[in-house]
Amino acid sequence: MLKRETAFSPAGISSFFEICDKTIDGVLIADHERVGARGGGFSPDKGVTTEVIVDEAEESHVQVVINGENCPEATTTKLVVEMLTSKVSESYAITVIHQVDVPIGAGFGSSAAGALGAALALSKALGLNLTYNQLGRIAHIAEVKCKTGLGTVGPLLFGGCGLTIEPGAPGIAHLDRIPVSSDYRLVVGTFRSYPTKELLCSQKSREIINEWGRKTLKRILANPSLETFMDACKDFAVGTGFVTDRVQKLMKLAEKAGAVGAAQNMLGEAVHALVTFEKMDHVYDAFRTVLPEEKIITAKIDSQGARIR
Repeated sequence: MLKRETAFSPAGISSFFEICDKTIDGVLIADHERVGARGGGFSPDKGVTTEVIVDEAEESHVQVVINGENCPEATTTKLVVEMLTSKVSESYAITVIHQVDVPIGAGFGSSAAGALGAALALSKALGLNLTYNQLGRIAHIAEVKCKTGLGTVGPLLFGGCGLTIEPGAPGIAHLDRIPVSSDYRLVVGTFRSYPTKELLCSQKSREIINEWGRKTLKRILANPSLETFMDACKDFAVGTGFVTDRVQKLMKLAEKAGAVGAAQNMLGEAVHALVTFEKMDHVYDAFRTVLPEEKIITAKIDSQGARIR
């Protein structure tokens, strides 16, 4: 038996967030399905395409390939595979091939997209009858356990401009969306990735992030328009201190060129601008004044979410 299945998940650009991994009393939450983040962001139609190849074997074995390179350190995808194969009695040699079309480590949610794609494709290949929420919970738990993310998986099931109002795995989290018509586009420019784990380890940083995260969500829900969303998220980047001089300059250039708004990727030294189709070239040209072409992505907004291909 040799089976191949392919899935696609849009990337998840996070625009603001609040870390939700502790109780009100400051105790770490033990249930990984309850750990998560409040926040919001966009799903571009670029992301991670995942092919899974499954063959019978005497002993189980997993290989993960990312953009053509063997990646034994891809612990999140490997944990997704382990959790799914634990549901069958047979042994398999499994190869997971991720093609990532967005920068890695710059606030694009590529690990969540890869985990979700692997869950969808492998479930299909193994003949498991699992719902989107069940598969999403597996990908979410893998992200939390491997410390590659907190709350990106859920919004990727739906796409669009997503809001996570209450944290947790799919089926537990309270998710919503701000309507986005088909004439909107994203222009995204990346300077460099950020060391996410280092930035979030300080208690002081966490307190500032969470204070601004709560304020940002409250402001957006009071007037859930795209204009409010972008403006509030820009203020989040400035208020938390994540913004750098060149990020701030690029956000201003994007707005001057006609963007609805511009905010910083969380977490990455990167900027995403929301634009209407007729303004896209103007905003792209503004990005080109500070970044080379290979550092800029233009994308539609994916309104379908992760799916089998």
